[in-house]
Amino acid sequence: MTESIWSQTAEIPERTPLNGDKRVEAAVIGAGMAGVLTAYLLKERGYSVAVLEADRIGRGQTRNTTAKITSQHGLIYQDFIRMYGEKQAGLYAQAQEGAIWEYERIIREKKIECHFERLPAYLYSALESNREKLKQEAEAAARLGLPAHYLEEINLPGELAGAGAVRFDNQAQFHPLEFIRELSKDLTIYEKTKVLSVKENRIVTARGTVTAKYVIFASHYPFQNLPGLYFARQHQERSYVIAYEGGSLAETLAGMYYSIDAGGLSLRSWGKFLLVGGSGHRTGKNEPGGRYLALQRAAESYFPDGQQMGREAARWSAQDCMPHDRLPFIGRYSVLSPDWYVASGFQKWGMTSSMVSAMLIRDEICGIKNPYEKLFSPQRLHPAAAAKDFAVDMWESMKGLARGFLLLFGKKEKARRCPHMGCGLRWNPDEESWDCPCHGSRFDRQGHILDDPAQTSLRGGR
Repeated sequence: MTESIWSQTAEIPERTPLNGDKRVEAAVIGAGMAGVLTAYLLKERGYSVAVLEADRIGRGQTRNTTAKITSQHGLIYQDFIRMYGEKQAGLYAQAQEGAIWEYERIIREKKIECHFERLPAYLYSALESNREKLKQEAEAAARLGLPAHYLEEINLPGELAGAGAVRFDNQAQFHPLEFIRELSKDLTIYEKTKVLSVKENRIVTARGTVTAKYVIFASHYPFQNLPGLYFARQHQERSYVIAYEGGSLAETLAGMYYSIDAGGLSLRSWGKFLLVGGSGHRTGKNEPGGRYLALQRAAESYFPDGQQMGREAARWSAQDCMPHDRLPFIGRYSVLSPDWYVASGFQKWGMTSSMVSAMLIRDEICGIKNPYEKLFSPQRLHPAAAAKDFAVDMWESMKGLARGFLLLFGKKEKARRCPHMGCGLRWNPDEESWDCPCHGSRFDRQGHILDDPAQTSLRGGR
């Protein structure tokens, strides 16, 4: 199945589309985790809020997450100290820990049943040569105030027995759609209401307009090219998940796991399910295919005893925005649009980043000083930190644009150009989709849009 286990086990009631023109204090574009959280926190402060969703609540990246709520974001803290200094790296760490506590506050206050539980998160490696990196990361994280320490080995079976790790205590996981279903109940959300354009404080859809003092872009990727130029400041990547059912490992896995090894696995459990993730790649760079097969074989090599994993119950994929300097874009969209806000660039940590975004944007709109405002500001400049990824992205974009130009000369091939900026699309056999290697837009076989920043479908399919 290509539906995540979250989609299979939680149904969210439908909402009606926008019908005519509306006026509110704040309008949020996108009813995923970031959008719903932002709307909820603003409503808590007494603002009138409307959320505009092109499809259904939580039907974008939120339903495809592995739903880890953690300050453990890979091998980052020693790099952040080197790139940004200890103070700024510490602010990043504090923001993620604060997000975990804010989830818990909301869940307790609203008595939301969403399988929320506190567990340790492990950053691990099966390679002896990586132990020193893990030790340095544990030291860096602990120095920043995180509940992290190094372990010589972790309690996993099979080929991962004895792997070294950094353990982050008191992290969390949950069922994202159960959570968002309850949180969205009292919010004004218009489904099947795709935003076509935003002009100053006026949001245009095919079903009417919404005028708002504040406009929040929480649609995963900022589709408005100007101002902001977000298409030149990040790229998108895809990753894959297989859920196994009924194996012994799901019952005994007491934590969340993330590998720093090439081809390594992300692991967590939910009830009788074991979630195995990995096989990531830049969007539009999967023409050979075989990502699910590679993930399956990696899992089988790590856990050769078939009873440990059980049978495959579901498989799905997710897409993440990857900023060049490795920090999310949270705050004012542009100096030219002081009443626009954006939440994007979450890399592969969308649950904590969604909450950090909601809290920060709420504070900015309310005029409350937030200690993380400067760190995540979309107007920041980190040329040294961003240079390498910027160069790679520009090269990929130039190749994609050149391919798109060549496709203009063939009638059938014209449909294989991305409507966002005209880049040539690439076929992804694992998901039967046309993917853009420039900015990450995706379309199904029939040409219907799957992922932004493109706003329109293709004129023809495969």
